[in-house]
This record gives sequence, C-alpha cells and structure tokens, in this order.
Amino acid sequence: MNDEVIKLIKELLNSEGKLDCGTAFKISAKTGVDIAEVGKIAQEIGVRIDTCELGQFGKFKSEVANGDAKVFSALKPLIDEKKRVFCKDAREAAKGVGLKSVRATLKEHKIDVKYCELGCFKEKKGKKMVIKTKTWIENGSGELLFGKGKTEVLDVISQTGSIKAASEVLEMNYKKCWTHLKILQTNLNEELFETTQGGGKNAGTVLKPRAYELMNAYKQLEKDIEEFANKRFKELFLKKDK
Repeated sequence: MNDEVIKLIKELLNSEGKLDCGTAFKISAKTGVDIAEVGKIAQEIGVRIDTCELGQFGKFKSEVANGDAKVFSALKPLIDEKKRVFCKDAREAAKGVGLKSVRATLKEHKIDVKYCELGCFKEKKGKKMVIKTKTWIENGSGELLFGKGKTEVLDVISQTGSIKAASEVLEMNYKKCWTHLKILQTNLNEELFETTQGGGKNAGTVLKPRAYELMNAYKQLEKDIEEFANKRFKELFLKKDK
C-alpha cells in the first residue's frame, strides 16, 4: 500500500473518523494515485467513506437547492433506462458549474448514481417495494392547471431566458412547449411571462413574479406530499414485526 496515501487518510479524517469523499479526491490529486486506489486503501485500513459529493449519502443527501437546466442537458444523454448515471460522468458534468449544481440536478430529476469511483457501491439495491407519487392540480372541470411538466417548462425558461432554448434542453417540440405555456395562462387566467421578439439583447422570454410564485409553491407541495407518502408507506408497508 502507498504509505503517503495512508498517512494523508489518517491525518484528514472527519470528526466521525471517516474519510469525506471530497477529501479522498484531494488526496488522489495531491499524490497522483488513482481515486479508485485511494478508495481501496481506505477500505483496507478500515476507514469508511463519508459525505458523497454527489449527494448519495452523508450530509449532502438532505441538501436543498435548485437543479440546473444546463447540467441536466449535459447529463441527459448519459442517463440509462433505469435513470442512473455513472459517478465519473456526473463529476465530469460538474466542471465549470460545481458539484452543488450537479447534486441538486440529480436530486430534482431523481437520477441515481452508479459505480462510485471510490468503490463505495456499484449499483445500489433498492427496496422490494417503493412508493411513487404524482401531483397535479385541476380546475372544477377536470382540466389540468398545473403539474410537473408545466413546472419544468417554466423552470427551464427561467434559466435559459428563451422558449426555444428551453424546448431544446427538454428535448421537446417548440410548439408543445409553447402550448404548455398558453394552456397554463388560459386556465389560470393570469399573465405568467412576457416575450420580446427580435434578435436584440432584450429578446427572449421573462417570467413574471406570479410564475415564480406558482412554480415554487408547486415544488413545495410536491415535496411535502412525497415526504408524507414515504413516511406513511414505511409505517404501513415496511414496519418491522414486533
């Protein structure tokens, strides 16, 4: 084993006697030892890895932050059929935007990470049963007013400043993207955005305060419902026999 790596691992343990993921990568960069080897050495000397920088375990798992449309656009081609992305690819996407943006994007889009570069896991095994929720808001006639799709369109427009750019990020037909917005405004009978035509620096689409208010309220509602559903699911379906 590499004595320098062992020395640094022991010197840089966190308050719980574990090696933070970010610290492991710094050790790898400093010593020139491959990150997988750093993880292997830590395991061999009985040191556990903590605080995954991609938010898969540790303190960042409960972090609250908004995802980034450009990060999602970069990750989308790399996501497999089970909504997973390689650890290495996710970290690569963080270059220039930061790991916090990647963590938030993974969490917001419920993208899992596979094949940890430190060897903490290959493919995380889920429970035999999981609860799924879907939240949308209708009017008295059963017409959709607000839901995940429309929220996502507004969110990406707020980041890109353009309906066209948003449709490209979401890989959605421009007409469909525009229709989402028209239906939303018509059903709510409120102006939610303003579009300036032309090719100047002021051209594009800007959301109005009410759009942000609705978008944030929906996200909070969705989060609250998911938390309650998960809690109740565990109580009813995953309770241990006494």
